[in-house]
Amino acid sequence: MARSSKGSYPAGRSMKIIKGDRVVVLSGKDAGVEGSVERVMPAVGKVIVEGVNVAKRHQAPTRDVQQGGIIDKAMPIDASNVAVVSPTDGKPTRVGYRFTPEGGKVRICRRTGADL
Repeated sequence: MARSSKGSYPAGRSMKIIKGDRVVVLSGKDAGVEGSVERVMPAVGKVIVEGVNVAKRHQAPTRDVQQGGIIDKAMPIDASNVAVVSPTDGKPTRVGYRFTPEGGKVRICRRTGADL
């Protein structure tokens, strides 16, 4: 499968993590921290998780941000370093899919089989 020119995630593949998922960080300085996904960037294979990988940024006053100063900004983390939390037992799990009789596609927890 061809690689995208922007990052390490293969082109044409969709990510199994979506906005609003409850995830746990598997590696890095924030390992073990849980949070919800705020933004997904499939072109580069990264996600932004609330409260994880926060950096200090110097912000000049602009029309949008009236007050300048040092702000905390959530930075992207690689999607391979997070795992979706199972809704039933609260442990990290992989995401699978199943098809409904009506033809719809539903994400499921591979650990327990519950719907996500």
